[in-house]
Amino acid sequence: MILGLTLARISAMRKLHITELNRKSSSEFHTTTKWQVRIILDNVRSLHNIGSVFRTADAFLCESIALCGICATPPNREIHKSALGAENTVNWSYYNKVEDAVNQSVADGFAVWAVEQTDQSISLDALNEKPRKLALVFGNEVQGVSDAVLPLVQGAIEIPQFGTKHSFNISVCAGIVLYRLYLIDVSR
Repeated sequence: MILGLTLARISAMRKLHITELNRKSSSEFHTTTKWQVRIILDNVRSLHNIGSVFRTADAFLCESIALCGICATPPNREIHKSALGAENTVNWSYYNKVEDAVNQSVADGFAVWAVEQTDQSISLDALNEKPRKLALVFGNEVQGVSDAVLPLVQGAIEIPQFGTKHSFNISVCAGIVLYRLYLIDVSR
């Protein structure tokens, strides 16, 4: 048995048709209550990463994305390639300085956490609760979260890793962190 299913059951499996997925339309998405999680992208250079984060934010009904510094902004064909239209559903804003996005999030009542390996970060698997309103700062693909941001955040979380690499791709990281936070919220 695999996850409680017999092999006979698995062999009868079929993919769902798009009409069976019950996805929201763009207009329904805009009027739906959002999960109070804001994503702050700190100088993310890859347009494919930005697009992937838009797509993940759409899937989790995140409140918004703040694009900062060198981040490209929609409309952009390269962002669209991985966002697949999520850049048109997820609310976003642009800030020249990531510090301004962090300060605005605090002013809007969000706790702000960096997703970064620091001397005080908490392992994501040890996290058992989250603030009701949370902004997450994801850093540049090479430099990580800007040093200027660390004094402004309330905490840092990191994903446990066991191989030879010391980081995840930012779009993979966002998916892992958001899913863990989602599991924390639904377990309440």
